[in-house]
Formats: sequence, C-alpha cells, structure tokens
Amino acid sequence: MTVGAFAGFAATAAVAKRALPSRGGEESDELALVAVFDGIELKSRSSSFRGGSAFSWFGGISLDLREATLAPDAHLSVNTLFGGIAIRVPPSWRLDSELGAFAGGVDVSPGAESPGAPTLRLEGRALCGGIAVGARNPNDDEPEAFAT
Repeated sequence: MTVGAFAGFAATAAVAKRALPSRGGEESDELALVAVFDGIELKSRSSSFRGGSAFSWFGGISLDLREATLAPDAHLSVNTLFGGIAIRVPPSWRLDSELGAFAGGVDVSPGAESPGAPTLRLEGRALCGGIAVGARNPNDDEPEAFAT
C-alpha cells in the first residue's frame, strides 16, 4: 500500500512538473515559482516587484527579496504541501500576512511598522510543511525567521 501511494505521488508530481513550470528570474517583476520534488533558490533584483506565487510540493523554495524594490500593491501567494518555503525581505518593508498552517508551521517576522512603508501582502497555506518570512535586523547577520 505504501509503495502504491508513493508511486501515485511520483506520477502526479511528474505531471504537475510539466503542467506547472516555474516562470521568472532575478530581474522579473512577477514570479511563478513551482518546486515539485526539487528545490529552487532565487535572489530577486527586481526594480518593481509586484509579487506572484510560490508553490512547493515535497520540495523547497528559497526566495531572497532583499535587493528588490517593492511596487505598490505587491502580493505574493505562498502555498506548500509537504515542503518548505523561505522568504527573506528587507527590514524597510512592512508585511501584511494572511498565512496559515494545517499540521505545519508559519513564521512571519515583521519588518517595518510604519504605515507609509512599502507593504508586501502575503497569503497562502502550509499543509504538513512550513513557511518562514523574515526581515533582516540591523544588528544581525541572519533574518529573524532563519536564526538558529
């Protein structure tokens, strides 16, 4: 039964990988990242980051937005199923999070609290996986959400 379930997951993952390719790169203003049974590491240098989506299924995504400039009304949809997503943001950004988890975890370390700060709106779910979003503290080498 376990072998059959794994074979089913693997077959579905192969179809999902072909049907849902990742789009976007370092300079892209919008991203659609999909990690199925693999990993993606991207450092964005966008001059007007508007957002997009990140989806991991038995995979992982590391998205570094510390060198990106945030556009007004930026929105990022983040979903993971048995995987993990880590997002690093600059401390000058404000985070508006509607992230939730079921049998998993979400850790959002807020950045700026100023109402005039550029705001990244986050929404999504972690199902049996994890999502971490963190801003770099001025006195730390690592973002709060990634400190050990």
